[in-house]
Amino acid sequence: MTTTVHVKNIAAATGDTEVKDFFSFCGKITDIKVTTEGETKSAEVTFEKETAMKTALLLNNTQLGPNHITVASATGDVEDDGSHFARQGNNNDEITQEMKPRSRILAEYLAHGYVVGDAALQRAIELDQKHGISSKFLNKIQEMDKKYQATDRARTTDQTYGISQRAGNFFGGLSSYFEKASNTPTGKKIAQFYIEGSRQVQDIHTEARRLADLKTEEHGSAYKAAGLDKVFGKEAEKEKPAEEKPADSAAPAAATSTDAKSG
Repeated sequence: MTTTVHVKNIAAATGDTEVKDFFSFCGKITDIKVTTEGETKSAEVTFEKETAMKTALLLNNTQLGPNHITVASATGDVEDDGSHFARQGNNNDEITQEMKPRSRILAEYLAHGYVVGDAALQRAIELDQKHGISSKFLNKIQEMDKKYQATDRARTTDQTYGISQRAGNFFGGLSSYFEKASNTPTGKKIAQFYIEGSRQVQDIHTEARRLADLKTEEHGSAYKAAGLDKVFGKEAEKEKPAEEKPADSAAPAAATSTDAKSG
């Protein structure tokens, strides 16, 4: 089956790199062709795996730049029988975008500041439930956790280098799943997000906020590489003075400092 999607109504002002970055959340792209059609652009995006192409179809009518784009498969086939999930398994320790639950991928879009409609979020939940993707993904993480004692590594990293920055490199971006330790209340909530039989769309928005907050805590190269410094950097700067605000006697000085920064 083809792994190409056709994208239309891309704003002329939207750069080709931005188009590629947008669809890279779905999975590895092997080829992309962007052409100008009058006042808009169109694109053909070819993925390495069918799973990524199916995920990209969820982005139909999603906003990219100023425009809402349309996304369709090359054959017009939008049915998802789940067979591609059975073929995508691997025996190594790499967690790829294609292996992630679609609800998690859309949460990443939201965390990066993109606007995804609730209909797409609901469809992602339905597909994850139908094919048991969330539970399979969690099982993979738990398998890696046992093999490498990831929670212990995350604890050590938290004490010495800042929350799971090294673990993030080791696990290829999986650090958000080992927040401090999987046996903490927060860790249990993360697991619950992926194994509950029914979830509401709001859960994905909550997960997106958690991902963004985690990246804000991490700072460093992982934070910047993810592009969150552009989306959430200013917000983090505004929140920091408030957290470090001194006693009442020093409050005017803190206020002056904050005003100077905002100016």
